[in-house]
Amino acid sequence: MNMDSPYWNPKNEKMPREELKALQLLKLRRMCEWAEAESDFHRRRFAQAKFKPEQLRSLDDLRRIPIMTRAEWMDCQAEKPLFGDLVTAPRENAIRYHLTSGTSGRQPLRVLDSMKDWEWIAEMWCYGFWGFGVRPQDTVFFAFSYGSFIGFWGAHYCCEKLGALVLPSGNMTTENRVKQIVEMEATTVCATPTYALRMAHTAREMGIDLPSSRVNKLIVSGEPAGSIPAVKRMLEQQWGAKCGDTAGMTEIGTIMIFECSHQPGGTHILEDNFIEEVVDPRTMEVKGYGEEGERIVTSFGRGFIPLLRYRTGDLVMRMPWNKCSCGRTFDWYEGGIRGRTDDMKAIRGTNVYPRAVESIVRECPEIDEFQIVLWRKDNVQDEITVKIEVKPGFEERTAELLPRLGKDLAAAHEGLRFNVECVAHGTLPRYELKAKRLKDEREYK
Repeated sequence: MNMDSPYWNPKNEKMPREELKALQLLKLRRMCEWAEAESDFHRRRFAQAKFKPEQLRSLDDLRRIPIMTRAEWMDCQAEKPLFGDLVTAPRENAIRYHLTSGTSGRQPLRVLDSMKDWEWIAEMWCYGFWGFGVRPQDTVFFAFSYGSFIGFWGAHYCCEKLGALVLPSGNMTTENRVKQIVEMEATTVCATPTYALRMAHTAREMGIDLPSSRVNKLIVSGEPAGSIPAVKRMLEQQWGAKCGDTAGMTEIGTIMIFECSHQPGGTHILEDNFIEEVVDPRTMEVKGYGEEGERIVTSFGRGFIPLLRYRTGDLVMRMPWNKCSCGRTFDWYEGGIRGRTDDMKAIRGTNVYPRAVESIVRECPEIDEFQIVLWRKDNVQDEITVKIEVKPGFEERTAELLPRLGKDLAAAHEGLRFNVECVAHGTLPRYELKAKRLKDEREYK
């Protein structure tokens, strides 16, 4: 890795907070000047908000910049296919093309990156991987399909920059992936939390003892489950390795938050390369430390697509840097990504988040897989059913498990009644990338 790179500098990780804020302000001004000069999208929005980059005299002036939404971005791509007028350079300057995963929104977003952007993207992953303990002597296995979804692409190139041996698995079957992890003596495995659990289950079926393998680091991304304590305990037990969470977005291009090796129970913000605000998703009022709100992200490194005050839809709770013992001066999010604003479902007046349901379900070691189904009884009353698969050998516990789980779910949701149903093992969907465990059937009734 190039230690002289302007994008990765170990000194930035322990930079005094006042110096860090000064660096953020400098980068913010430069990005706004670039966006106004090169992006029709931002020039139009700046004019509507009567904002000029020279108004940025302190970080408090950040809120002069208009908030950017996914809907606006999609509209500009629909009006001017394929990439809209947000981009700052012609298509010929791009070396990478990716699509959002399509988990929300009416259409995927198309993104482009230049060579300089891609170098920065890989450097940001270096922060996270190095911070969690990945070193040149590691062998890193990517349980990732390498499609147009950006996923772990940047992490792959990060590991090459670090000097680690990279094992891409492409379209391998789960069985073949497990075999290669063991045969190649991988020390680090990268996957979504759901797929990491699936590989562990497959290994048991194959008679392979993963805890006795060389894997000592499991790096997960793509789902809020990566920071759910019950899920992390399950992953660490089944793999015999410590589990670290990361989070990024196709729109941003790379990770913005990562869990360090001290594992404080959350993920550090890369504050020398991003400004992250936490706001009330309804009023846009700023939230303080220890208050849950929506992340608003400003990115400094991706010049092809400048992102300024972008609404992520992620729910987070910010904590001060000194609450982690690692010595970094970057603030962090307790519990990582705690959910999404668009994941919330209202059931008979009670708000239900899939992450909250999963955190309770995963406390039950008898459960192998689950699904949340929303439906409408007699086309009148909303109902919620949690379908579960019990692990082989635990079937005799089902009679006791169902009422206990229903009671625990209700207690965490203001007494809302949950229907809990046991289904045959192997009947619920399995996932490789982002799991979609919530099925809303109400609109089809």
